[in-house]
Amino acid sequence: MKNVILGLVGVGRIGVMHVDNITAVSEELRAKGINVTLKLTDVAEEHARTVAARVGAEFQPSVEALIASGVDGLVIATGTGTHPDLIRAGVDAGIPVFCEKPVAMNVADALPVLDYIREKNGVVQIGHQRRFDAGYLEAKRAYQAGELGWIHSLRAVTCDMTPPPVEFLATSGGLFRDCSVHDFDILRWLTGREIVEVYAKGSNNGDPAIGEVGDVDTALALVTFDDGTVGTVSATRYNGAGHDVRLEIQGSSRSLMVGLDETTAMASAEPGVSFPSGDPHLTFADRFEQAYRSEMAAFVDLVLGGRENPCTPEDAVAASRVADAAQESLATGVPVRVSLATAHA
Repeated sequence: MKNVILGLVGVGRIGVMHVDNITAVSEELRAKGINVTLKLTDVAEEHARTVAARVGAEFQPSVEALIASGVDGLVIATGTGTHPDLIRAGVDAGIPVFCEKPVAMNVADALPVLDYIREKNGVVQIGHQRRFDAGYLEAKRAYQAGELGWIHSLRAVTCDMTPPPVEFLATSGGLFRDCSVHDFDILRWLTGREIVEVYAKGSNNGDPAIGEVGDVDTALALVTFDDGTVGTVSATRYNGAGHDVRLEIQGSSRSLMVGLDETTAMASAEPGVSFPSGDPHLTFADRFEQAYRSEMAAFVDLVLGGRENPCTPEDAVAASRVADAAQESLATGVPVRVSLATAHA
């Protein structure tokens, strides 16, 4: 039996989800001869102790104590502003790190972290869970196999059913950085191409408080790839029909849509069409439950040295560059070229 001890920092909404997914994955991996145990910490000590007791995890009073207690991998599920220092702490400890996206609040803050990881030969996996979703994986396979021909259009959609608290939006960096960065990442990952220009527009027809903290509740970005292919990335906080994440890939030979199944959060206007008839997902955690679990299983495999890094910090920063450009375009009203530089100046 191989033993893996994961230390998790942060048991807010995302952190609790990861705790539950690690617990579920540990049961699956035990049948494969891998025993995963969990230690966790959070500044909200009472809450963290409660979560730890519920899943049989060990509580540690601080990040320093958590790392010193002996862990094989570090899972970071705290606020974005804390990511750089926690990544460095994990790298300094010589253990693989999993960090929820993004690496930092913006690309400028992320570049020194990339340098640090490289200098220390650190191993850091960034959380872009769509890379583990069955639909996206099949779309990538079909495209790489030549089944779609050449792509002429891509349309990515991410719609939350209800907005998160305004307090969160005030520090999220904007709709494109918080939400659409997943679409930017998956478009690069699937096509193998870079997005070189973004033109974005947005609107606020929901809670005016969202606009007051400098964000929009709905936005659309026209993206241009390095081979001239065009696509759109749209997002909203107010999709009352349910949580809706889709990607339409139209090729010269065949078209595919990721996210088109019985749970798709829309209805047909055509007479006599009852599809889709299932209940829509309500949250991103529901929509990507299996993908999140597969992502954690992949991190355990990375800790054990059994696979290559499925989402490097460089990958994540490349998606963040596009998100930064989209936010700039949204603010200025003009198309913005995406910097493709990969090193910290």
